[in-house]
Amino acid sequence: MKPLLIKTLLTILVFPFTIIHLRAQEQVEKVNIQVNLDEKIGEMDPIWAWWGYDEPNYTYMKDGKKLLSEIASLSPVPVYVRAHSLLVTGEGTHALKWGSTNAYTEDADGNPVYDWTIVDRIFDTYIERGMKPFAQIGFMPEALSSKPEPYRHHWYPGAPYEEIYTGWAYPPNDYKKYGELVYQWVLHCVERYGKEEVDSWYWEVWNEPNIGYWQGTMEEYFMLYDYAADAVKRALPTAKIGGPETTGPGWDKAAEFLTAFLDHVRDDKSYATGKKDIPLDFISFHAKGSPKLVDDMVQMNIGTQLRDISEGFRIVASYPEFKDLPIIIGESDPEGCAACSVNDYPQNDYRNGTMYASYTAAAFSRKYELADHFGVNLLGAVTWGFEFEDQPWYAGFRDMATNGVDKPVLNVFRMFGMMEGDRVKINQDGLAYDFLEVRDHSVREKQDINAIASKSDRSAAVMVWNYHDNNDLTVPDASVSLQIKGVSGKKVLINHYRVDQEHSNSYTLWKKMGSPQAPSNEQIEALEKAGQLELYTSPFWVESKDGTVEIELTIPAQGISLFKLEWK
Repeated sequence: MKPLLIKTLLTILVFPFTIIHLRAQEQVEKVNIQVNLDEKIGEMDPIWAWWGYDEPNYTYMKDGKKLLSEIASLSPVPVYVRAHSLLVTGEGTHALKWGSTNAYTEDADGNPVYDWTIVDRIFDTYIERGMKPFAQIGFMPEALSSKPEPYRHHWYPGAPYEEIYTGWAYPPNDYKKYGELVYQWVLHCVERYGKEEVDSWYWEVWNEPNIGYWQGTMEEYFMLYDYAADAVKRALPTAKIGGPETTGPGWDKAAEFLTAFLDHVRDDKSYATGKKDIPLDFISFHAKGSPKLVDDMVQMNIGTQLRDISEGFRIVASYPEFKDLPIIIGESDPEGCAACSVNDYPQNDYRNGTMYASYTAAAFSRKYELADHFGVNLLGAVTWGFEFEDQPWYAGFRDMATNGVDKPVLNVFRMFGMMEGDRVKINQDGLAYDFLEVRDHSVREKQDINAIASKSDRSAAVMVWNYHDNNDLTVPDASVSLQIKGVSGKKVLINHYRVDQEHSNSYTLWKKMGSPQAPSNEQIEALEKAGQLELYTSPFWVESKDGTVEIELTIPAQGISLFKLEWK
């Protein structure tokens, strides 16, 4: 294990650990991070406890159910799950960027036929695990599509992305029938799951209507929203409905759509009711980064994602009527296409290892700070990354697990799951990145060696990371002096968890095995164990001095440490 020195003020306790360097390497100048547990800056709201994916039928498949169970178990609060294609026509077949439920068809006379069997199976899978639907009202059933042919797409990685936009993406041929479909769906959910349960869900209208996912005009989307929102409220007046789930507002066209939508809700009469009563309970938009290859190396762009978030927050904050509404970043990821594997998109060669993990730690910390900066109510940020059935091992999809084995990124969410209570103040020396600096310039010069911390009644948690946009593991290790003030107990139990190349990392082990595409049962068992969050040292007790504990650590490139402190 790497050197670990625990100190208290005036008294130094050096533990007799054997020092083993994972690699000999120059270290950057020591970074001093001070945590003040007595200085609250906000709630440690679980904005990370939101997931989503394109392929809804993966939900109830073997590896899908396994991963959902793991995601549910890592969170102290119910996790919300968002899936596309919940109303798409078909028999439940699955493929990349495709899914179906056959919820709505019509008989020979054009009368509606509702079949909730597959949708129920999806939502049952969530509810059984204590999760909740972030229920997407989409996409258009074949019988309601104004241009149904062709309906089913057969997209594959490497094919033009536009090929996915088939008959399901078009406006309805009858908005009243569409509204009745939504009404019957919500009514069915209330009857099946109970009013109290469905009251806790969120309903949204469509996905990214400012690009090809909506083959109608902006005004036609507003009409779609009005009819859906009216139907939801008629079925359950206390239900929560929102939108518009536009793409990243850092793009001026997306910002214009989001702004026009908010203007419509504020100023216009509803297409459905003819009254100025358009409901809006939350606001949603997306935020994506933009990795690229630079001299055959993947270079992330965390700043691009943060600028999307920042502009979305700015727009919402500019509306006094909506400033306090919850914001859900409906997809919040390092780039745009989860189903685009590394074989066809080499810039996505960050997803299997620790780059995705360290990026996630650094990005989520800045989401909190940007929400504080604009004074908005950030409820959730959806990670659009689930799992892909019947795919090669570590194929480089943006997912949390491969063939039932967790990737390193999921362990960062396990760390976040141990952080609760209040977010508390972090002070850094001059080497630190300010969150606005990361937003405006990304992480291209010095390394981003930083932290986020929380405190509850008799515990605290501090997450520290060593991130850089360049996917380069040869950058220097970080030497960190971590000072934690405001510890109210004398004896403190510390658990130190780590994600890096050698810890909590199934991908490293898989490569050491020779990258098998048909691993044995014994190998799979070992990979599953390596995919779990790992303690870096055994738990240990220290004494605080005047309420202060200091920790000296070395953290490698793309490494993330979580210190969990508990006292009586």
